[in-house]
Amino acid sequence: MNSSTIAIERISIISALPFDEVLAHIERGVGHPEMNRFRQAMRDAQTLSELEEIVGRAIGPSGLMEFACHDLGAVVRKECGSATPKSVRLIVGNPMIMKEMVKRVPDAGAYVPVTILIDERSDGVHLSYDRMQSLLAGYGDAEASRTAADLDTKVERLLMQAAVWPQSELASISRSSWRG
Repeated sequence: MNSSTIAIERISIISALPFDEVLAHIERGVGHPEMNRFRQAMRDAQTLSELEEIVGRAIGPSGLMEFACHDLGAVVRKECGSATPKSVRLIVGNPMIMKEMVKRVPDAGAYVPVTILIDERSDGVHLSYDRMQSLLAGYGDAEASRTAADLDTKVERLLMQAAVWPQSELASISRSSWRG
């Protein structure tokens, strides 16, 4: 068994907007394919161009699609009651972006699609994301790193837009790293 330590850069954007508005803006930015049909269409695709067309129809304006949504707050509310802060984990990505990373760094498949955490805290609604580029940095593949940086840009743009929508001022951003 091999073990390695990976430094992860997490961004956290704090919004003063209500949770439901932030979540709604993110939901508008990502595609929502019917997953069983989407998976079947991907299996049935005969060529890369067919696959690209299928993915192109599934993604939203951000270039991303939702693979899953986990309402963490709803689970906690079962024990703690209706005053429990809202918390949602979105699994988002783009199969074509994933393909580019995984063909160069197979371990990238452990990190994509990516997680966006949206949760209410005392200082506002936090939108958190672990940068893909930091997850792949240790593998030393420049092309995979560039693809990861492009993915990070898409996700971060989506989060920033959701955090300030419809406000014109920018939300605060804090960056932290942790080793896991």
